[in-house]
Amino acid sequence: MLPEVRKILYSTDLSKGSTAAFEHAAYLAKKTGAEIHILHVVEKLSADAKITFKTYVMDAGSRRDFFEERLNHAKQKLAERQETFWRSVDPDERKIREQIKEIHVVESYPAEAILKLSKELEVDLIIMGTHEKGIMHTFLGSVAKNVLNRSRIPMMIVPLPELESD
Repeated sequence: MLPEVRKILYSTDLSKGSTAAFEHAAYLAKKTGAEIHILHVVEKLSADAKITFKTYVMDAGSRRDFFEERLNHAKQKLAERQETFWRSVDPDERKIREQIKEIHVVESYPAEAILKLSKELEVDLIIMGTHEKGIMHTFLGSVAKNVLNRSRIPMMIVPLPELESD
């Protein structure tokens, strides 16, 4: 029996490459009728950054507000990107948006969050984009590489589109 795609986990870092990856997720959802689950991970602060933060921001309430604001900012940016994307597609294709079942914004380590949610949701496909981050990450970002090495769920890694020449 051939594999079915019923649930797609689209993971975004909100970079340039993430739009191309979302286009593929929307296309596959349209063709298969699959649900789309969107995940954006706000990377946890390192231990050193947390110590520095606690040293200079003594008030626990202010620290809590800061962490909540990081998540709220990410949610707002993701919502703006979604609105921009859906305005740019053909009106007949906007109904694909109804196939988005959940949008998750979490604070965690990206690869771990992607792997955990993909298992919890029992997705059939993980879709991620690449980004430009130096010569070692030309084809795959470190997060995509880490997920690819550890996942037992099929993945689609979408490269950055070619830049349009003038």
